[in-house]
Amino acid sequence: MTILYEPERRNAQQLGMLFGSDLHTVATAQELAAALGRRPDELLVLFGPGAEITEVAAFVAEQRVARPALGVLLLCASVDVTVLGEAMRAGVREVVDAADIGAVRTACARSLALSQQLAGASAASTGSADGRVVTVFAAKGGCGKTTMAVNLAVALADGGRRRVCVVDLDLAFGDVAIMLQLAPQRTVADAIPMTGGAHSAGRVDETALRSLVTPYCPGVDALLAPTRPTDGDHVTRGLVSDLLAIARRLYDFVVVDTPPQFTDHVLAALDASDQYVLLATPDLPALKNLRITLDMFNLLDYPAAQRLVVLNRADAKVGLTGADIDRVISAPITAHIPSSRDVPVSINRGVPLLVDSPNHPASKAIRSLANSRIASPQQQGGGRGLRGLFSRRKGGASAPQASGPGASASGAPQTAEPSPEQPGALPHGPAYPHTGVSRQRGEIR
Repeated sequence: MTILYEPERRNAQQLGMLFGSDLHTVATAQELAAALGRRPDELLVLFGPGAEITEVAAFVAEQRVARPALGVLLLCASVDVTVLGEAMRAGVREVVDAADIGAVRTACARSLALSQQLAGASAASTGSADGRVVTVFAAKGGCGKTTMAVNLAVALADGGRRRVCVVDLDLAFGDVAIMLQLAPQRTVADAIPMTGGAHSAGRVDETALRSLVTPYCPGVDALLAPTRPTDGDHVTRGLVSDLLAIARRLYDFVVVDTPPQFTDHVLAALDASDQYVLLATPDLPALKNLRITLDMFNLLDYPAAQRLVVLNRADAKVGLTGADIDRVISAPITAHIPSSRDVPVSINRGVPLLVDSPNHPASKAIRSLANSRIASPQQQGGGRGLRGLFSRRKGGASAPQASGPGASASGAPQTAEPSPEQPGALPHGPAYPHTGVSRQRGEIR
């Protein structure tokens, strides 16, 4: 039986004639809560034209994690762009003209079918392991980390069949909110007072995290970066670890967007991650930084099998061949994302490419990466390398030795001062011998 929330008696009577005995009508929020309490397996709630959009948004925010299979439809006297946008951002599955009987019936059937799939998937996964954390990282800005993170989240959500949270850990200049056209009401920084302060031992819980996330579309929530750069100064490494630990209990996947530095917050995310999406573009600075990143991952004991190296704008004609790129990074490339002007257009519109153009070549490449290398049941999480590293250091043992090139016997990255004739030499500075890049000659070796 479907539940209808409609404060206006006339609207309720008209919709009751449409649905007949399959509809249970309530007129207040208290009655709605009581009806849901009596029907724990309810799969569909309709909000009639008399409902306020703020009521709808509050209801969806309360139910999206507690009842992820529950579908919410909004029936409007007239569908306008403003209401449609607010409803979609709140997490409403569909907005339908209440006067279009055929459209209402079709939307209800479609939502019920999806809810039944979600309910079945939830029952099958009862008692299974927590969700997985996937961190997107590049040591150079402009490689497309945020674009990859939001599109990867949409791909993993698969139209609401999975629950995904995208976390913006670029605490000074995060762009997830603007790329999704979200107006941040709560951010990561709002978790600080929930713990009792920046230096308190208090911890956030599942209820707190639910209040912090902003819904984007069915299946996708976002934990946004602070709106002011200074607000992130009091976010501790421990708080990031706690937030990610809770998020993996509430979601199937947690996708973490990061700044291009190994900050404490980034290290906390990497330490909690099951997989790492490492981005680069086909230019020497980005490739050099990717090679250094891979060496750092070796030093920190992050499993090579869980690293997904992604070449963004892979087909850009910039004078480097595939063989050149392979020689620089010395690691297999997991995915090639094609270059297209449609990507920056989608960014400026605030709509992920996978939402706007799901059949675009770049969308297909990201979806393939998500389905074959992340969502696939065969892809299991790797060890939390950094946690082991810090525990060894606290115990007084020596740090792990780097297994990649460019590391000294002490485990620290090694920087040489070669002669100008040595490959990889800089005329007036250190070389990067592990990249195979000769800054002096401007060529790849």
